[in-house]
Amino acid sequence: MVESGYRWRGGFPAIGIRPTIDGRRRGVRESLEEQTMNLAIAVADMLSEQLRYPNGEPVKCVIADTCIGGVAEAAAAAKKFKSAEVGLTITVTPCWCYGTETMDTDPMMPKAVWGFNGTGRPGAVYLAAVLSAHAQKGLPAFGIYGEDVQDEGDNVIPADVQEKLLRFAKAGLAVAIMKDQAYLSMGSVSMGIAGSMVDDRFFQQYLGMRNEYIDMSEFTRRMNEQVYDPVEYDKALAWTKEHCKEGADNNPEQLQSSRERKDREWETVVKMTLIARDLMIGNPRLAELGFEEEAQGHHALASGFQGQRQWTDHFPNGDFMETILNSSFDWNGKRSPYVVATENDSLNGVGMLFGYLLTNTAQIFADVRTYWSPASVERVTGYKLEGRAENGILHLINSGSAALDGTGEQMKNGQPAIKPYWEISSDEVERMLEATQWRPASLEYFRGGGFSTDYLTRGGMPMTMARINLVSGQGPVLQIAEGYSVDLPQHVHDTLDNRTDPTWPTTWFVPNLTGSGAFTSVYSVMDNWGANHGVISCGHIGADLITLASILRIPVSMHNVPAEQIFRPRAWGLFGTESAENADYRACANFGPLYK
Repeated sequence: MVESGYRWRGGFPAIGIRPTIDGRRRGVRESLEEQTMNLAIAVADMLSEQLRYPNGEPVKCVIADTCIGGVAEAAAAAKKFKSAEVGLTITVTPCWCYGTETMDTDPMMPKAVWGFNGTGRPGAVYLAAVLSAHAQKGLPAFGIYGEDVQDEGDNVIPADVQEKLLRFAKAGLAVAIMKDQAYLSMGSVSMGIAGSMVDDRFFQQYLGMRNEYIDMSEFTRRMNEQVYDPVEYDKALAWTKEHCKEGADNNPEQLQSSRERKDREWETVVKMTLIARDLMIGNPRLAELGFEEEAQGHHALASGFQGQRQWTDHFPNGDFMETILNSSFDWNGKRSPYVVATENDSLNGVGMLFGYLLTNTAQIFADVRTYWSPASVERVTGYKLEGRAENGILHLINSGSAALDGTGEQMKNGQPAIKPYWEISSDEVERMLEATQWRPASLEYFRGGGFSTDYLTRGGMPMTMARINLVSGQGPVLQIAEGYSVDLPQHVHDTLDNRTDPTWPTTWFVPNLTGSGAFTSVYSVMDNWGANHGVISCGHIGADLITLASILRIPVSMHNVPAEQIFRPRAWGLFGTESAENADYRACANFGPLYK
């Protein structure tokens, strides 16, 4: 089996902490050394206590060996950070410093500056000066300035400062983790879906990622030549037979597959799961079996499987494979979810990757299928929508695949949730499996058979729906809609669900309305959505997505995040403060993609 240590053998980027100081000697610098370094230590301790890498380990912070009072010490810190694989920096200071002499000038390094708000020494003055230098040099940085004045010598990090430090750090780590990783395209374009037309320039210039490609015939070769671990295959198949309940077959009786064929299909989809994982990250066991090249994998942090139609017209579909890999557990137990996009929609795959790296949790891939108005629901069911659903609902339903975490059977503070794998209990794993049926695939869609994931997401879960779109002449843009899953009476769900495909996983979603723009109504959210797919993350993470997008220079075309939560580089305000959305577009266009 592939252990977590092997999967993450390349390690993770660290956060570099840069304590900057007034360089004047003979009393000035000497009086500030202890407080400045203590601020850096406090920031490092706070981040390591509250943030974790995808494998569950605490985030590592690296502090410069000395306070930085000039360019020589700035260069020494940069050298140390390079050897320590630092991927983002946070500069902290309680005092005035020499801006251009102490700043981080790495053009690809996400960076933030906390200027201590105290009257004894002008840390806030340095903050303003150095952010001006960052803007002038074309090196956007996030400015962190606490609302309340602190006493000189105070090393406490105020709550508002902590919030911004954490928001920046989460986004900066996501950027750093993606860099130099790969997106693996397993197949090509599915049924003319534009998102599966993988755009190398987008991945390279905006994300710092490379693209890897295999033809789906590689699955056939590996199955025929047994390029997988046979011991793990036996274990996986036995686990699947024990824990994955096969549901009713909705195909017309004359089209239904025999028991013998269904058993073969189960064997095939388990092999596909092993093969897709090994294609992404490699597997040292394959080298032991004589497959040294295949053992290397494609260094893929995310992937997509074309499936339809060239594969699914002949072979079992990829629903089981995608569902299990995207979930937080499999036959080997709880583990970090993988990111595998249905229909090779690479843009939705990137959205899944964003949500995963910001939260360390599984992501739900879904079709944004139908807006149900209150009048339409009442007409076909006789039921009047109420509560959060009173203005209408969105039917999010993928064509047979979604992470099992999306059942809502995990709990946090008494509410349905999706948690990092290390917080999930064994009982919650059992409940997720119990809440899921594996329905024989609709042979109208999937002539090769297979099994579709069928569950209903529990209501009451805070959620964020997001989507990356590519626009000719503009580049990538991001859409965000925060809201909640909702429960419907069983007969209402059944009536609405049966009008699409009852063998597929369903989430009833209601976005939070603001009364303006795309969020005037539930209908207007659906009407403004840029594609047929969306990513669903647990929690309201829209503000984190906005921060991440600004680092990558991806403008946000629509969102319903409260204005006070939005945190972008300080230079964005220099492109206008009356309309933050317009300023975001201008700033992203001006600075261009991070890795151009």
